[in-house]
Amino acid sequence: MYSLINLLSILMRHKEMNGMSIKLIKNIYYRLPIIIRLLITILLLMVIFGFIIYLVEPKQFPTIFDGIWWAFVTAATVGYGDYIPLTTPGKMVAILLILTGGGLIAFYITTFASVSIKHERDLESGKIVFKSSGHLIFIGWNERTRQLLDITIDNDPDVRIVLIDRSLDHLAFQHYPVHFIHGDPTEDGTLKQANITQAKCVIITADINKNERQSDNNTILTTVAIRGNNKDIPIIAEILSKIQIENALRAGASTIIKTNDFMSALFYHELSSTENAMPFDTVLHVLKKQQFNQFKLPESLIDNSFLQASMYLLKEKYLLLGLIRNEEWYINPEADFMLEEEDILLTMIAW
Repeated sequence: MYSLINLLSILMRHKEMNGMSIKLIKNIYYRLPIIIRLLITILLLMVIFGFIIYLVEPKQFPTIFDGIWWAFVTAATVGYGDYIPLTTPGKMVAILLILTGGGLIAFYITTFASVSIKHERDLESGKIVFKSSGHLIFIGWNERTRQLLDITIDNDPDVRIVLIDRSLDHLAFQHYPVHFIHGDPTEDGTLKQANITQAKCVIITADINKNERQSDNNTILTTVAIRGNNKDIPIIAEILSKIQIENALRAGASTIIKTNDFMSALFYHELSSTENAMPFDTVLHVLKKQQFNQFKLPESLIDNSFLQASMYLLKEKYLLLGLIRNEEWYINPEADFMLEEEDILLTMIAW
């Protein structure tokens, strides 16, 4: 009696485990994307029909794989005719296959097409998560961002760029080769969608549709959100008013772009320049083709003159513009200006 009870207990436990396994498989299956579920169903159905036809007509279908091959060819309405059933039971199996498998494959193809179209639409609408790493993130869509995209891609065609903007409804990849994300950059969900933890750098452009104070406040709030999700990523932030620069730095910005100061200086140069100087065009061309660099004076150049350092750096493809000493800037000093140990050199090099 005791052994019988043990046996019943083991059987019940085994049945319960089997039920749990089936439930787990069903849960996993229904969580898969519909395109994967359809593909699994088709594969399983073709294997079943291939095995059945192998059992029904073993002479016509010497192996199970021959049966599976016939099932796929028949269901896809290709009909090579290399394997065909000859008996009535075999033909009945073929009829069932045509009625079930053919419709299923047609449904799979249409579903695949609709899924592809939906993915394309979601990509243009900014709903797809970016999953790669080492990318650049541009925040804000405006004319400055468009030109920045052109310059960046011209200098590095393989660069991966993610654009975050909440004012755009869609952005076609064919027109602008970026991964668009529609959302608020101050929200963690949007930043995670842009894979902020794996990004290389973030550039925040000012929102010109708002007044300067509102635009800077939004830039600072975005900087706080980015820094909260990635404490090490370089953040380049555009600030319009001087009084907000310190707040942007406190928020975690690595570099501040003072657009108004830069533009005011260019306007002044245009006003005071000669007719043939064209300082604005010159600066624009230089910034597109050259890169500014700052680095500590090498030991080999300590106690050398500015002219000697210039000649040395020219051999390394660097153009020496000046230096920073004790937070004072010296642009194009005298040729015999002597360099000291703690000097920071200002140079320019081609991209």
